Amino acid sequence: MIVVTGAAGFIGSNLVSKLNANGFVDIVIVDDFSNPNKNKNIETKQISARVDRNRFFDWLDKNHRWVQFLFHIGAKSATVGFPKSVYDELNLNYSKTVWNKCVEYGLPLVYASSAATYGAGELGYDDSHDLIPKLRPLNDYGHSKNDFDIWALQQAKKPYFWAGLKYFNVYGPNEYHKGRMASVIFHAFNQINETGKMKLFMSHKPDYIDGGQIRDFVYVKDLSEIMCFLMNNRKDSGIYNVGTGKGRTFLDLTRNTFLAMGKPENIEFIPIPEDIRDKYQYFTEANMSKLRQIGYDKEFYSLEDGIHDYVKNYLIKAKHI
Repeated sequence: MIVVTGAAGFIGSNLVSKLNANGFVDIVIVDDFSNPNKNKNIETKQISARVDRNRFFDWLDKNHRWVQFLFHIGAKSATVGFPKSVYDELNLNYSKTVWNKCVEYGLPLVYASSAATYGAGELGYDDSHDLIPKLRPLNDYGHSKNDFDIWALQQAKKPYFWAGLKYFNVYGPNEYHKGRMASVIFHAFNQINETGKMKLFMSHKPDYIDGGQIRDFVYVKDLSEIMCFLMNNRKDSGIYNVGTGKGRTFLDLTRNTFLAMGKPENIEFIPIPEDIRDKYQYFTEANMSKLRQIGYDKEFYSLEDGIHDYVKNYLIKAKHI
């Protein structure tokens, strides 16, 4: 039996789909199932049971003997709009209880961290454990994720295998419910459909052209591959970056979205709002050497191939994976 928390969400539902494709159907999904739009992500999944996140620990106490692996993907993923107490409750304290239950019951664990822990990137994007206590996230979401990473590394008792994954800029199917927190590609597709053009931020730094700001955009299908790799190779515990290792510009992203949609390119540049201008990131790129060193050798989707697959096979068809 495999447990996936956050299973109705964007990344969690993609993982369940990948597990199903690999022949796993004895899957217990955990989430807050009160959002009907989010629940569309799991309508076609093969599972054994649904467990509300508030009942999960009681369920685990009674059923841990049958659990073989636990993916803790559930979190409050909106980076703004909630008080710190919400992030502490759902991202920090809930995750501590998951960790302690895995220690108590001898369960292997993969959990979701975030590249938001790197803040403005002053210290780079290296997933060295020594760097983690020095990071300065920019918001309460990032702090909650980094606080848990720090806490996990400090624990004398750890699951016999565990991995924390720092997801970079993830895009792909099943993010329809995320609203403003959905990927730039999702918003570009909708904006182009509605207006025929896409608005991008100007650059306020001389080293970058307008729209030349760089992010490490990673296709959600690559995340699922990595998580399944870790499940099947339960060694080399630690915290890992999950990006492509190749930063790309917003111009690259937008032009490929127009191309995949078969529409003429029409890009407008607007100023970065002054209230976020000083904290706006101009560059993110994951150092992926650590994951490669433990044997993960699959090629990542290029931005071109990922956008083509996402737009053609999901967004145009309004299809879930």
